[in-house]
Amino acid sequence: MRLSDFDYELPDELIAQHPAEQRSHSRMLHVDGASGEIADRQFLDFPSLLRAGDLLVFNNTRVMAARLHGQKATGGKVEILIERVIEPTRCLAHVRASKSPKVGSTLLVEDAKITMVARHDNLFELQLESAGDFYQLMESHGHMPLPPYIDRDDGADDEERYQTVFAKEMGAVAAPTAGLHFDDAMLQSLTDMGVEQAEVTLHVGAGTFQPVKTENLDEHIMHSEWLSVSDETVEKIKACKARGGRVVAVGTTSVRSLETAAKEGELKPYQGDTQLFIRPGYQFQVVDLLLTNFHLPQSTLLMLVSAFAGYENIMRAYRHAVEQRYRFFSYGDAMLLERAAK
Repeated sequence: MRLSDFDYELPDELIAQHPAEQRSHSRMLHVDGASGEIADRQFLDFPSLLRAGDLLVFNNTRVMAARLHGQKATGGKVEILIERVIEPTRCLAHVRASKSPKVGSTLLVEDAKITMVARHDNLFELQLESAGDFYQLMESHGHMPLPPYIDRDDGADDEERYQTVFAKEMGAVAAPTAGLHFDDAMLQSLTDMGVEQAEVTLHVGAGTFQPVKTENLDEHIMHSEWLSVSDETVEKIKACKARGGRVVAVGTTSVRSLETAAKEGELKPYQGDTQLFIRPGYQFQVVDLLLTNFHLPQSTLLMLVSAFAGYENIMRAYRHAVEQRYRFFSYGDAMLLERAAK
């Protein structure tokens, strides 16, 4: 398949600029990958589509206030988007300025002094020279890194709403957005009905928003993200499979985490980077159902869900969602996908 196979028309007004008034009050499009049937539902219907013994797998990453505004020592404005904290005082970041900073140059964020020490393709390696560390700098002066298609500055409500209620492990620059629909009441109701929960960690990077630039998908180089799948989560999944339950991935990041951990044919604990590129033809090892949001045209995430629920099913579902005025992308509505027949 080619990049152009994953295009669709989306009116700008369907791109959600703000979250729903309440987390769980979004709509949800239900797609049965085996039959191709689609149904319009509400996210509050989600528990009724699960059963006791199923296992929900959440990505517990926490979004950093990774966007910093500052200036060069020469006075020019600069924007820093921290991609990954390597050590407390050293990070990899995207830097936007009128001219890219050179090795050895100084950047200033309020009273903090930062040195550009190396360049790694599109990322700049930065060293914090002042007191404290990058986490403290983000806490004091950082902004939530809203996606590029949200056409506004971040506000106080984004500090809470662009973060899942189960976020724990600091390190992402984009939210695992399928998880944004859950509130504490929903989690408790799922527990009460016998649906179990497990966690993975995948620190979502800014690369998730980068467009695929090659028509031939074989030539696409997938961005790298760090993840961890624990022994405990592996054991919970094996127990779920043994009792006949279904593994329900909350978000594409949970899918990529689990499938990376099972890439050798057996699910094992895993910690490290992944560049797993899932597209039609991929054989899933672990996940049975996928809760996700709507994804950008020509994106690797649209390719992933097409692999999971079937290309024709997904493209038809997206056309239906546009016609029915669903809200798209990070602050938008949800989809529940059942896996296509093998």
